[in-house]
Amino acid sequence: MLIDRDQSLVLLIDIQQRLAPAISENREVENAAAWVLQVALQLDVPVLATEQYPAGLGHTVPVLAELLPEDAVLEKMHFSAYKETAVRQRLQELERKQLILLGTETHVCVLQSALDLLDAGYQVYLVEDAVGSRDPLHKQQALQRMQQAGAVVINREMLAFEWLECAGTETFKRIHQGWIR
Repeated sequence: MLIDRDQSLVLLIDIQQRLAPAISENREVENAAAWVLQVALQLDVPVLATEQYPAGLGHTVPVLAELLPEDAVLEKMHFSAYKETAVRQRLQELERKQLILLGTETHVCVLQSALDLLDAGYQVYLVEDAVGSRDPLHKQQALQRMQQAGAVVINREMLAFEWLECAGTETFKRIHQGWIR
């Protein structure tokens, strides 16, 4: 099934200042996440972000924080974002069934969030180039496990082109002109 921007919500999980430097290919992960956020915001796709214990891990890295809407960041203590009441409430309010996950660490917080979201009936899409772990093997193992559970692994361009649906529209032209590579 294709990803529908009217049913989508982007959930950025824990790309935080003190953890980010330890993530394998962290700059690539951050750049891919920024790219997805920029496209989502231009298409009016809602965005939420979580911060795992920000007193210890810091806040969202600046390159991503500057893209987030004012009320988008939710603090969490559970590894699974879905176990946090505030996150569940926001998801219910926004009434979107397709959740696009970005973030770190793939084998911990992203994995547990994805499995709980699948169990709750959401369609979960993982943007492979916008998730990361300290160990690349852990990332691959987590992606396989989530895929076996029903999540769909995609890349950022698959996502953008499915959201856009058609070339030649004003929306496509506007976004394509600012395409970030």
